[in-house]
Amino acid sequence: MKTITTTDELETFCQEAAQHPYVTVDTEFLRERTYFSKLCLVQLAYPGKDNENAVLVDPLADGLSLEPLYALFRNESVVKVFHAARQDLEIFWVDAQVFPTPLFDTQVAAMVCGFGEQVGYETLVRKIVKQGLDKTSRFTDWSRRPLSDAQKTYALADVTHLRQIYEHLAAELKRTERSHWVAEELQVLTDPATYEINPRDAWRRVKTRTNSGKFLAVVRELAAFRETYAKTNNVPRNRVFKDDALVELASTKPRSASDLGNSRLLLREARKGAIADGILEAIAKGVACRASDLPQVDKSREKMQVNPALADLLRVLLKAKTEASGVAAKLIAPSADLDAIAAGQRNVPALNGWRLEVFGADALRLCNGEIALAAKGQSVKVVTL
Repeated sequence: MKTITTTDELETFCQEAAQHPYVTVDTEFLRERTYFSKLCLVQLAYPGKDNENAVLVDPLADGLSLEPLYALFRNESVVKVFHAARQDLEIFWVDAQVFPTPLFDTQVAAMVCGFGEQVGYETLVRKIVKQGLDKTSRFTDWSRRPLSDAQKTYALADVTHLRQIYEHLAAELKRTERSHWVAEELQVLTDPATYEINPRDAWRRVKTRTNSGKFLAVVRELAAFRETYAKTNNVPRNRVFKDDALVELASTKPRSASDLGNSRLLLREARKGAIADGILEAIAKGVACRASDLPQVDKSREKMQVNPALADLLRVLLKAKTEASGVAAKLIAPSADLDAIAAGQRNVPALNGWRLEVFGADALRLCNGEIALAAKGQSVKVVTL
């Protein structure tokens, strides 16, 4: 098991990988104690058997630069293969503002190929490679050095088996002519907006029991302060204060440091210093918010006039389409989309892109009375009227 610890070694490997049609990639990182992920290991492999042509890259090694890897990421003649790539891509985007192109995510491809929703890597290894995985090193401290042989073996398996999984799924996508489905799904993963959180929008991730604009104005300011503080100081959001404490503060609206001391949920460290000052300033700002600037909750779905009979028919149609395509129902159209269509809304994901091809076109025809559904044995058939 080769571990790369110098830029020259990484340059040599990446030049070799560039001569092949694809390279598999995975990372190990820590995020429990930081806002940004701490990259601890990068695993790479190009076509070969077992551990052949596979390496570990140690980004914690003194003087090592990942620029050769980023150059490979920019090389459009080599497909970069990941499994469940979102967190990996976020690391590379934050570090170097680079996305691997072209990109292939085996988790997305597996969903399109009928393996179910958000299928795990271990499942694909078992079903496609016909092997098991030793996951004993899953919850390990990847920042500690030296790495044990068990850690290295575990990490390398995440890219060696991925080669066979990629080749199998790519062939299946070509056979079924569904490659463009995967390309559509991957667009969001290579959009910088996916990884950039505007502090002013952070409040939307906080669950509350009220939609009062005045209450949400305080929630918005507290969430914005927490996001900014956490990012600036590279600490997790919940180390500043947790969501339940945020909601409590928005309800009680303390005005002084002594008031903060009465909080049941606020961490001790947050009752003094810069965090306490930021909390009090955010609350004061939220309380003083003008009526015209109060947060607005999207209530459009609450006002929907759903036709329940039509919604039920759409669910039957979706089940038929799911069985025919082998694609998970939730991936094609979640329940909320079906209700929206039954209420007359048309700007929903299920009516766009590959979903329109698989389900949406017939859903619209059903809504317009152009088709009917009929039972035939154990299946449901679409009948043109």
